[in-house]
Amino acid sequence: MRTTLTALSTVRPTRRLAVGGLTALGAAGIAATALTGTAHAATPDTPDTAGPAGHRAAATAQHLTTQAHHAKQSADKAAKAAKGSGKSGAKAEYADNLDGWIREARAVMAKHDIPGSYDGIKRNIIRESAGDPNAVNDWDINAQKGIPSKGLLQVIQPTFDQYHVKGTPDDLTDPVANIAAACNYAADRYGSMDNVDSAY
Repeated sequence: MRTTLTALSTVRPTRRLAVGGLTALGAAGIAATALTGTAHAATPDTPDTAGPAGHRAAATAQHLTTQAHHAKQSADKAAKAAKGSGKSGAKAEYADNLDGWIREARAVMAKHDIPGSYDGIKRNIIRESAGDPNAVNDWDINAQKGIPSKGLLQVIQPTFDQYHVKGTPDDLTDPVANIAAACNYAADRYGSMDNVDSAY
């Protein structure tokens, strides 16, 4: 009887410690605490007094330790892949078409707080160039002055130079650069490209 009580009093603090570990240390703390208690109970000189509860705690601890190990391996693998590619994060991919150009331009514009909705930009592009990034106006007053409007939103070179948006190519007919510069100009003059409904 005395031996049994001594054994039980040895087990109870271990269980309290495991519960305390849950609160203070989280899953890793439980794993370490439970493994320590189980290892002590399994030594040849000590009788196995933990019983089914002790074995369940040991199994849970082992499971948590394995999960933590796998999570660390996955994180290390992802970090290594990112480092190997020279990128800290994935760069968005955009289609090389009107939809992709508008989306990419809007992403750049967002970084510079330049307004302009997808629909407002597309509406103006269709009116100005029918979606052709190589469109050139060779008949209006600007063309007569030798500075024809070009690109998706029919921008003249001086306007492009003044409103070019950092992060886009320094090329008037580049679709993304043309959209961003035109929207920057429209924001300055009209509040947003959304407010433009005719030649601007």
